[in-house]
Amino acid sequence: MPIVAFGINHKTAPVDIREKVAFSAEHIDEALKDLVACPAVNEAAILSTCNRTEIYCGLEQFDDEQLITWLANFHGLEIGQIDSYTYMHHNEDAVRHLLRVASGLDSLVLGEPQILGQIKDTFSKANDCSTTARLLNRLFQHTFNVAKQVRTDTAIGSSPVSVAFAAVSLAKQIFSNFEKHTAMVIGAGETIELVARHLKENGLGRIIVANRTVERAHAIAQEFDGYAIALEEIPAHLAEADIIISSTASPLPILGKGAVESAIKARKRKPMLMVDIAVPRDIEGQVGELEDVYLYTVDDLKEIIQEGLNSRKEAAQQAEEIIDVQVSHFMGWLRSLDSISIIREYRECSMAIQQGELEKAIAKLKNGSDAQQVIKQLAHGLTNKLIHAPSCQIRQASHDGNAELLNAARTLFELKTPTK
Repeated sequence: MPIVAFGINHKTAPVDIREKVAFSAEHIDEALKDLVACPAVNEAAILSTCNRTEIYCGLEQFDDEQLITWLANFHGLEIGQIDSYTYMHHNEDAVRHLLRVASGLDSLVLGEPQILGQIKDTFSKANDCSTTARLLNRLFQHTFNVAKQVRTDTAIGSSPVSVAFAAVSLAKQIFSNFEKHTAMVIGAGETIELVARHLKENGLGRIIVANRTVERAHAIAQEFDGYAIALEEIPAHLAEADIIISSTASPLPILGKGAVESAIKARKRKPMLMVDIAVPRDIEGQVGELEDVYLYTVDDLKEIIQEGLNSRKEAAQQAEEIIDVQVSHFMGWLRSLDSISIIREYRECSMAIQQGELEKAIAKLKNGSDAQQVIKQLAHGLTNKLIHAPSCQIRQASHDGNAELLNAARTLFELKTPTK
């Protein structure tokens, strides 16, 4: 059964095109059922994220035009609006594509782990809608195992490659027993929200969210079990924080040397990590001159991020090697499906021969024939009928000079190669 993976992603299409073919959560069920109603489609799963929309299908036969037409029609588009942005992968290439996507090798951020969870959700939804069967069930389970192997056997996800991730990784290097420490994040934009998420996922004990708009700070604090304060309340809470990560749009510094110096005294000189990822800076440069304060700026993090990217690129090469092997394994399983119907038909034919010879033997025994003689005739008749068709084909192959079939027969029947 052919496999196809097709769609668009951040490499092939701008966001205004990607959003036109995105599938909302409430429309996925309808889309899956509509897709498998297409004549050529037996199985289907749909992956839709901000960076990609991809459809994985098990088909009766390849029909690229029908699939692209379906995608356009479902979203009320003309084919010409999207066809130049799409890609189509078949069989081995489709399997390799899915394995690479799940392993983070095709992501906007190399090695990012979120895509695997999104693919698991994709499979779960398709499975719930009964639009997957043996082929896609096996493919997605194989994909999950390979992605896990890539994460386990390579360093693809261990190095920081985003500002938020780098800031939290730096904090983990400085502070052990992360669950016993407190962080203050200043700001409420996307970067700070991502910082808070990384802190929480890494087991940080406590988060304080400070922002000019307290309602926005409350929204982030509630999501990550922290508490919110206004910017003017920072000096009163600064001493509580072991880690301060700031990213606001303020044109002037929010934290000065005096406020931090007071906090250090109140902390009895316990060290503080301060990461300023804002441009313009939120923390006065003179703060870095204080003892027991470790101040990093966004430029410092860039070096960490570049090291992380280099590390991930090396890991990606190892991951590609793993994927090459695992694609081969899956395609071997897929090819083995072609033999199932042949084996079943051959078995049914052999069982019919067996039944016929057995009925003859039983009839002879009922008529009083000698049992030993009947058994000999049964064995002889069964053997002759089982080898008749292969023998005829081998003779014909020899007559035609078909060495390939003769060699295949030796392999199939496990015959010794004759001595020359």
